[in-house]
Amino acid sequence: RLGGLLKRMPKSAGLFLIAAAAICGLPPLNGFLGEFLVFLGALRGVLSSDLSTGVMGATVIGGLGLISGLAVACFTRAFGLTFLGEPRSNEANHAHEAAWPMLLPMALLAAACLAVGLAGPWFLGSLLPETLRVTCPAAIGAAARLDDLFAPLQGVVTVVVLLLALIATLTLVRRVLLRGRPIGEAGTWDCGYLRPTARMEYTASSFAQPLAALFRTVLRTRRSATAITDEFPRGAKLETQTGDLFADRLIDPAFRRVREALSRLRWIQHGQVRLYVLYIALTLLALLIWKLT
Repeated sequence: RLGGLLKRMPKSAGLFLIAAAAICGLPPLNGFLGEFLVFLGALRGVLSSDLSTGVMGATVIGGLGLISGLAVACFTRAFGLTFLGEPRSNEANHAHEAAWPMLLPMALLAAACLAVGLAGPWFLGSLLPETLRVTCPAAIGAAARLDDLFAPLQGVVTVVVLLLALIATLTLVRRVLLRGRPIGEAGTWDCGYLRPTARMEYTASSFAQPLAALFRTVLRTRRSATAITDEFPRGAKLETQTGDLFADRLIDPAFRRVREALSRLRWIQHGQVRLYVLYIALTLLALLIWKLT
């Protein structure tokens, strides 16, 4: 029911984008800081001479890459379906920017994500020895070996900052060059189709379909569709449903068995208060006998 909120809520969209990039571990934001250090530590394990350490490092790198890729796909989908395209409902079509009391907390969090990502590489090196001295004195010697991990992190952050500065400079130059010139807007080319609607946009399922197809042997997505039989069909329908693997295969069956086992004890709960009092009395009596013996 969303879509098209970028033009109607530009500030919220920008803050959402910063938060999404941060949680995906993209530089120069806070999520990148820890993720990159974990990756470098795992890479050092792969390059070590110990076989078990190398296997563990390769496993960490593979898992980290998979999780990061899925996070990027997830939040690209969330941002695209929410803020891009055309509104899919009347409420989204009449949306407006949030008031400053709602924008301020998001802005503070976005600024904190950016500050930690930019300043973190330089502060970590100085804070780590003091932190280890308080929390784990035995690991103080290991802090010196971590200095070579901070140098690549500082290099990446520096390059990203220079790239952002270049983008800001080009944006300013563009604004100066277009000053005083008429700027118009036109609709996106629609391939000659004159009646596009929001129903032609990507949905959440269609956006995730390539990833769902990649993991189809595990996800087991259920698909149902009505066949199109003539040249001018009145309607067609396609539904896909992807269940939760752990919920469907592990959690739900386990709770079902527990529920079935406990249902056999329902005869105890019959609503007669005098028998409930008897249960309490017998329990107290059993506890007293156990304590005395």
